[in-house]
Amino acid sequence: MIRFPLILALAAAPAAAQAQQTDTMAEISALIDSRAVETAKTARQLWEWAEVGYQEQKSSDLLKQSLKANGFQITSGVAGIPTAFTAEYGKGGPVIAILAEYDALPGINQDAVATRSPIEGKGAAHACGHNLFGAGSVEAAIAVSKWLEKTGTPGRIRLYGTPAEEGGSGKVYMVRAGLFNDVDIALHWHADDENSAAARTTLANRSAKFRFRGVSAHAAGAPEKARSALDGVEGFNMMVNMMREHIPQQSRIHYVITEGGVAPNVVPDFAEVFYYVRHPDPAEVDAIWTRLEEAARGAAMGTGTKVDWEVIHGNNPLLVNEPLAKMMDAKLRQVGGISYTPEEQKFAEKIYASFDKPGHKLGSQEEVQPYDVTLGYGSTDVGDVSYATPTVGLRTATWVPGTSAHSWQSSAASGMSIGFKGVQVAAKTLTLAAIELYTNPELRAEAKAEFDKARGPDYQYKSLLGDRDPPLDYRK
Repeated sequence: MIRFPLILALAAAPAAAQAQQTDTMAEISALIDSRAVETAKTARQLWEWAEVGYQEQKSSDLLKQSLKANGFQITSGVAGIPTAFTAEYGKGGPVIAILAEYDALPGINQDAVATRSPIEGKGAAHACGHNLFGAGSVEAAIAVSKWLEKTGTPGRIRLYGTPAEEGGSGKVYMVRAGLFNDVDIALHWHADDENSAAARTTLANRSAKFRFRGVSAHAAGAPEKARSALDGVEGFNMMVNMMREHIPQQSRIHYVITEGGVAPNVVPDFAEVFYYVRHPDPAEVDAIWTRLEEAARGAAMGTGTKVDWEVIHGNNPLLVNEPLAKMMDAKLRQVGGISYTPEEQKFAEKIYASFDKPGHKLGSQEEVQPYDVTLGYGSTDVGDVSYATPTVGLRTATWVPGTSAHSWQSSAASGMSIGFKGVQVAAKTLTLAAIELYTNPELRAEAKAEFDKARGPDYQYKSLLGDRDPPLDYRK
């Protein structure tokens, strides 16, 4: 007689919780959809400006203005970076961070159309979708602030405006400055050709500009008087390319010659090559890097030149937190993927036809990919954040399935409605994840325990870029 009502009560509890979750989802979805035009306008404006690392003044200001208009307290110029900022709303409770990027990539540009169409006079583009990243993260932070205000829940939402992810490691300097010391959980997302919250780690990496200096002379009239800086660069590159056979399989080394002379009949007295080294283990990056430096010295010795180098950036690998990743996967599945209008479908089909090996099929933008734990071969300064506080992210289908990052196809979609729809998915998912974290202390505790275990009891943070100041002019 006593157990029967108890059983009914226990059965009703999950149903009530499910109903509340559905109501919250509906409210958040309606709020973010009501702001979709404004969010798309922000994303498009960042796309048009396409400001490169540490030069994103207009982009940073636009995001700050939007946050300030919605009651956030802004702190500009943090960590010694003019375009970095934090924006906070709320009081007491847990501190949930949302990361926002907004730097563009140099050396590529593309109009928001489905055929290769560079924009004359434009030297950069949002080919990694950071215009979407910035706009979507700001929208999520605003939505969370509205929920905190409406519910009276103790807690602070803090958006981090993080410049120069593309080779500038803006977040590393913010970590070094202690800006994440009081954060409970950090959330991030990224543009992609799929919807996924897989627990994906990344490669550690380090970069540097190697600068060779020689002696100029007439290449035909007095070659014996010259020592070619370009010979130094080419000798260095040759040795590194031979070294590739003798490094661990998961390593990556790539470079571009940024300066090599201007006239064939003038032996160049200065040449520069820009190198990246990557591996899942930071210790292996260090080991390969030592060999890289030795090769540079050998090339200088063999060509009668001198060499020095400047480390530009360095990122730790992303530290996976499975309790958070599984939660984010559940929220993404609650939101779901995106569907195309007939016009967007035509755009997508034309983009898709430009791929040799497309990978994901058209239509997969409507799905959420299976959850798994995997290694990604890119690198990000979010990795350093993930060693400062438990961190989790997701990817949404802002690009046509099959699109690679850093391509004209990704830039095209990042400037039009397909990209903007992916932003909506990201903003809704991040908002639901933040709400879960404010209201679920058990999950926060589980994530913190996983974080502490992964770092180990004797962990001490080490930046892969050393103690250098932010390279504010590295893109000039």
